[in-house]
Amino acid sequence: MKTKKAKAAKRAKRPAKQAQVRSKRARARIAEGRRLFALAGRPTKAQFAKVYGPKGPKMTWEQRAKAGVDAKHFQEALKAKS
Repeated sequence: MKTKKAKAAKRAKRPAKQAQVRSKRARARIAEGRRLFALAGRPTKAQFAKVYGPKGPKMTWEQRAKAGVDAKHFQEALKAKS
């Protein structure tokens, strides 16, 4: 069994994790994307592909809205495709 000293020494050897710094603009965009994802009912990648095609999971919400289905109407479109 390892001693407390051995565990402390092992922790001391690890490099400190650096906090990821994002701009306010980036954080705002991420928050908006998460909000729209929740509004759409937290769809899976397979559901995105069913509604928007094979590129659906990689599209932004703005691109998806231009494709014809926004986050608010995603569940309705999914039901229509099923």
